[in-house]
Amino acid sequence: MKHTSHPQLPVSDWYENAFDLTRGIAAYTASPLIAGIARVIAKHPDADIANAFNHKQVACKLWARDTLLKAAGKSYERIVVLGGWYGILPAMLLEDCRFEIAMAESYDIDPSVETVAHTLNAAFAERFRAVTADMYAIDYQRLGADLIVNTSCEHIADLRGWLDMIPKGTRVLLQSNDYFSEPTHINCVETIEAFADQAKLATLDFAGALPTKKYTRFMLIGKV
Repeated sequence: MKHTSHPQLPVSDWYENAFDLTRGIAAYTASPLIAGIARVIAKHPDADIANAFNHKQVACKLWARDTLLKAAGKSYERIVVLGGWYGILPAMLLEDCRFEIAMAESYDIDPSVETVAHTLNAAFAERFRAVTADMYAIDYQRLGADLIVNTSCEHIADLRGWLDMIPKGTRVLLQSNDYFSEPTHINCVETIEAFADQAKLATLDFAGALPTKKYTRFMLIGKV
């Protein structure tokens, strides 16, 4: 821990140090994702990349990635991640050599994140696309995704109503939580059973919970 007598670094120095650090970690690990984070720090200093890649975010995405592989297999023609923010989950999937993914797309309603997502996923330019779109305005019939991911179901007032927009037989990966104290969480659930009852998936490959310090995250993988 830094001693309180140490001077605070100027913001510009912090970014330079963070850039050098992430480049070093990328070189050591050969991770395209970490190299992408370094590019984001350099090119998009206003991006909240530290929050997007904090240990809680990473733990939940690792859980999603590893469970998906075990529960539903490795091969996907088109993965669509809704509320994808800076495209970290697609990057985690694309850099994992255990998977065979032809295309991964990150959809988000915030137009400011699209360029950042492309910067982060530059190493996967031929297999990644970021799109600015409202998840309620997407034509899921034409989308042709064989996996749709939504890790923010606590923000969806009518989960089953949204799922009814997706073609029958499409595989989905859904996450929610019991973090009721967050004002923007309008549809939390108390148990995995309550989450499964909300979703009413036609088939269920996985249902489970991941406890964290402040809340429990729930996940379903199955077909609508």
